[in-house]
Amino acid sequence: MTKPSEEQIRQWREKNLKCELYNDNFENFKRYDIPKAQLIIADIPYNIGKDAYGSSVEWYNDGNINNGESSKANATFFNRDEGFNVINFMKFGHRMLKKEPKEKNGRGKSQSPAMIVFHAYEQAHALGEVAKQVGFNHSYPLVFVKKTSSQVLKANMRIVGACEYATVFYREKLPKFNNDGQMIKNWFPWEIDTSYPKIHATQKPIPVLKRLIEIFTDPGDVVIDPCAGSGSTLRAAAELNRNAYGFEVERKMCEKAKAKMLAVGDIDLLAMF
Repeated sequence: MTKPSEEQIRQWREKNLKCELYNDNFENFKRYDIPKAQLIIADIPYNIGKDAYGSSVEWYNDGNINNGESSKANATFFNRDEGFNVINFMKFGHRMLKKEPKEKNGRGKSQSPAMIVFHAYEQAHALGEVAKQVGFNHSYPLVFVKKTSSQVLKANMRIVGACEYATVFYREKLPKFNNDGQMIKNWFPWEIDTSYPKIHATQKPIPVLKRLIEIFTDPGDVVIDPCAGSGSTLRAAAELNRNAYGFEVERKMCEKAKAKMLAVGDIDLLAMF
């Protein structure tokens, strides 16, 4: 497991940054005195129900069809994968992002916030329509390209999926953008760092999350993940000297996140901040 350097720890302590993960639904955010965010990142349920492993060899025992179906056949990833309240999620995002500055950005750097939502390709249009209902009037897509595909069982029937999708939502003004003078395209490599623990079935790689956080925030800004899962967004934000807050409704997953993702070597990020 990657351990933070002494310099990272010094910076965290000097800047008095926050890293907090709540075992609760994001809809209960009023219980917690958390600041408005510069960036919200969320990996929402893909609403694939009991077909979660339908194209993966994990559907069968030891990945072999001759061994019969495994416990993952006809199973969801998690209980909340069905009945996720999209409108409440969008309202949360709109409410918990910082207000856009009144002054015009001109050629200066924008300070407006943004929300990035990972989702299934099929969800994109519906999410966009709901987002507009609550005040996210603008958006643009992101594509993440993988080297391999999990759709092994589909390989002899069709072209398999090897991409992940996300959408950047914002109100009126383009959000803060750190490109260092370089063009950033709307597709990114799906970079994986195996030194970090893998504790969630749909966990997003920390290098991918770090790249997004670097683009849309500055050190000291607030990042919120309302569907925190493994806590990888909080870990990525903390290592980049951002304040991080997250909500995770599954108790066991929250405990794993705190014990494995947010406890680095002999350092407990949650306790240190």
